[in-house]
Amino acid sequence: MQWFDVSVPAVRRALAVGALGLACWLAGAAQAAVLHLEGPGGARQVDTETLLRHPEARDIDVPADVAYHRPMRYRAVPLAAVLNGLGLGAGDVLEAVALDGFVAQLPGALVLRPGRGQAWLAVEPAGAPWPVLPGKASGPGPFYIVWPVADGVLSEQWPYAVARLHVREAPEKRWPRIGVAPEVPAGDARRRGQAIFVAQCFVCHTMNGGGEARLGPDLNLPMSPVEYFQPQALRQLVRNPASVRQWPGQSMPGFAPDRLSDSDLDDLVSYLQHMARERRGAR
Repeated sequence: MQWFDVSVPAVRRALAVGALGLACWLAGAAQAAVLHLEGPGGARQVDTETLLRHPEARDIDVPADVAYHRPMRYRAVPLAAVLNGLGLGAGDVLEAVALDGFVAQLPGALVLRPGRGQAWLAVEPAGAPWPVLPGKASGPGPFYIVWPVADGVLSEQWPYAVARLHVREAPEKRWPRIGVAPEVPAGDARRRGQAIFVAQCFVCHTMNGGGEARLGPDLNLPMSPVEYFQPQALRQLVRNPASVRQWPGQSMPGFAPDRLSDSDLDDLVSYLQHMARERRGAR
């Protein structure tokens, strides 16, 4: 038989501990996350509770959620409404900076497109976290850019755990050294590959030192992966990194054909080959 201390001092201690724990839990549950916004129209902050009370907030269904790999429902606000007054134009980019250092460059024309294909900012309610992501230690909160109709949207254009949204110039204007040579014609595979690189790789990697992300190595300095991987091995690395090499803390995702088509992968390799040749020619 187990005995419990039920004396008055013990009861008081238990009540005090319980009250303290409840107070701490309520304080944590009530704490709203803050999203930082910056653009030509100024800088401001908006928190979870303000967004959840936004007049355009509503429950939305996302049939093919990229992060969860299944249908999801969120309380969300049209992203264009959140950015109203910030000064984002169709020729700009919206730089989404995540808590882990992931940096997505979203074309302004894509972010601002109207109708069913518009972007939404999903907002995680304080005290009611979203489920943990597959293979991760946490969910995609506090803020997650989602696309209920994702036509023309690539997998890395769904940034989650977003902390900051900045209006910027296009990456090739901010960092000219990431661009292909001027004589490369429009529509060339190398130019298409540059666009794929910015959308899918620039979120974690730099090119010739240009870029904001620091999660992965530079893809041309001191050498390009096309110079130290056989072509088939490089393609396999992109498709399934762990099948080529493994290391502690490995975080690079695999890009299956539904995330990066074979033709897009060919264009990306053409871009990397071109940038490697340009670097060698500059020596």
